[in-house]
Amino acid sequence: MIVITTPTGNIGGRLLHLLLDESPTRGEELRVIVRDPGRLPETVRARVDVVVGSHGDADVVDRAFAGADAVFWLAPPDPRASSLEAQYSEFTRAAAKAFVTHGVGHVVGVSAIGRGTPVADRAGHVTASLAMDDLIASTGVAYRALACATFMDNILWQVDPIRGDGVFTDTSIADRKGPLVATRDIAAAAADLLLDRSWTGTGEVPVLGPEDLSPNDMAHIMSEVLGRPIRHRQQSLDDLRAALTARGAADTIVSGYVDMMRAKNNGLDDGVQRTDRTASPTSFRAWCEQVLAPAVRA
Repeated sequence: MIVITTPTGNIGGRLLHLLLDESPTRGEELRVIVRDPGRLPETVRARVDVVVGSHGDADVVDRAFAGADAVFWLAPPDPRASSLEAQYSEFTRAAAKAFVTHGVGHVVGVSAIGRGTPVADRAGHVTASLAMDDLIASTGVAYRALACATFMDNILWQVDPIRGDGVFTDTSIADRKGPLVATRDIAAAAADLLLDRSWTGTGEVPVLGPEDLSPNDMAHIMSEVLGRPIRHRQQSLDDLRAALTARGAADTIVSGYVDMMRAKNNGLDDGVQRTDRTASPTSFRAWCEQVLAPAVRA
């Protein structure tokens, strides 16, 4: 049995559908942990075992992991968490104990690239995510951390300014190239690992996308796909802090995002080489054509 956390999220939801497609031929039983089962389509609820609640709750994971062979783990964002440790390691602690109690064989988690770089210990959310990986690995379970690049899908938060003003904004240096990954490729990497389970020990599986792009490169591709000029506007870290604070995020979470973005501009994402193993298939152009353009034109 495979247990899927965040089954209604961008990654977990895609993963669930990939596993549902494979389960009839592979004989895999699927269980999901979800706060609101109503967010799952009725056709999905009929094919999975549903455990209701938060996967940060000890009683919930104790019920969910009973009889499980493998778990997909993702610590959800919490803009009001009291600390980054609370959002990642503390949220995961009950699950880590339950992995051992129930003899879960394999865990696949969503994390980030950056381990081993000079800025990894002061990269906010990434630093906290790497500490979560270490916590899971310390249980002795076979663990693979999906070390992900920046998500292409984060741009969907900016559909309105892209549509209305022809602008997308972030804190990246305009001509600094870096890796980007589509969340659907992260889900596919997770599905491959969860369905295989011949691997042992602990380690990272980088998921880097097929190419490095700068914000200027991204603006050029968006312009071609959308058929109108799109430009990049670099946001200062102070402005990022002010914007996140205005949305109600806790000070520690805001500082975590600011530190992470500063670290990315200082080389956080430069530590992993792209190879046939670390590349993922979806190009930014394909993602713009298949995901961004329909959202902008809706």
